[in-house]
Amino acid sequence: MLPTDWMYGGWPASGEIDIMEHVGYMPDSIFGTVHTDRFNGMLGTQQSKGIASKTIDTDFHEYGIEWDEEKIDFLFDGKVYHTFRNRYEGSDAWPFDLDFHLLLNVAVGGDWGGKMGVDEAAWPQQMIVDYVRVYQR
Repeated sequence: MLPTDWMYGGWPASGEIDIMEHVGYMPDSIFGTVHTDRFNGMLGTQQSKGIASKTIDTDFHEYGIEWDEEKIDFLFDGKVYHTFRNRYEGSDAWPFDLDFHLLLNVAVGGDWGGKMGVDEAAWPQQMIVDYVRVYQR
């Protein structure tokens, strides 16, 4: 998820919520990650946690977050595996008080995903999505 209006500045100042990241060289793992000005990959302080499953690339799974003013819980198949808490230390630590939008993409390469190179034999690939739901309390 990315901020709709980037009110606190460019990435990562206005925040990013990666509901599900899947890195090709770790095919049995997914990650939930939060990036902010204080907590981000450039500083090595990003707030991320992974969970493993042998069926990530063969079965449908539910990936989600429950997000309120206190915390962001990351869920895999309905179970919380990572929590990022609001420390009430300003927008550099918690820019998640504004509108965000969903982004579904297949990213290839980059500092993390491309760290081990990109296996050209892995192509073609596809992302199959059964549904996307957004609920608000």
